[in-house]
Amino acid sequence: MNLLTVRKSLPYRREFLRRMAAASAFWAVPGAFAEALQQTPKQTEGPFYPDKLPLDTDNDLLVINDGTTPAIGEVTWLSGRILGPDGQPIRNALVEIWQCDSTGVYRHAGSGGDQEKRDRNFQSFGRFLTGSTGEYVFRTIKPVPYPGRAPHIHFAVKMKGREKWSTQCYVKDHPQNAGDGIWKNLGSPEKQAAVTVAFAPLEGSRSGELAARFEIVMGYTPAD
Repeated sequence: MNLLTVRKSLPYRREFLRRMAAASAFWAVPGAFAEALQQTPKQTEGPFYPDKLPLDTDNDLLVINDGTTPAIGEVTWLSGRILGPDGQPIRNALVEIWQCDSTGVYRHAGSGGDQEKRDRNFQSFGRFLTGSTGEYVFRTIKPVPYPGRAPHIHFAVKMKGREKWSTQCYVKDHPQNAGDGIWKNLGSPEKQAAVTVAFAPLEGSRSGELAARFEIVMGYTPAD
């Protein structure tokens, strides 16, 4: 793990690591990434990147610092790899995600919805620094729709010597995808499929947790 992983209590860290391993194993099947690489389309960062970052920016968005009350929503283990155009993993890539809470409100003063109803236990934003395998993992909630947008999670990848690169991750088979202007403007089924992933039940979970796998294929590698 890296320095940006969970900094909660020791028992919590053990459980987090156990679930992370289960989520990764769920997707470790032969041929899961055997198809030709499709570069992940770049998409707008959007207007709601947090205008004030939370004090806690680790990769567990459900619990803030040493809090005991988790955020509301369908618990999801979101993982994947950051890969170069040749399929090789990229290490030391800083992966950021941000999304609205279960009420459709972002951690941003200009977000729609009622800021007074925002889930104060939801971190809304997290970071993870990839290691040698290019792997990242977050514990978050399944994204929800809000007026004008299908459910999605924002991603940004930062690498030394490169400009910040942004995209969005969508829920496979969600009925609002087809009406989402940003998703539609990708133009081709192949590009849409590259940013649309299944949120499936996590094997062995007794509390209805989900797992989602989003592989990100960059159009370049880190600068020397």
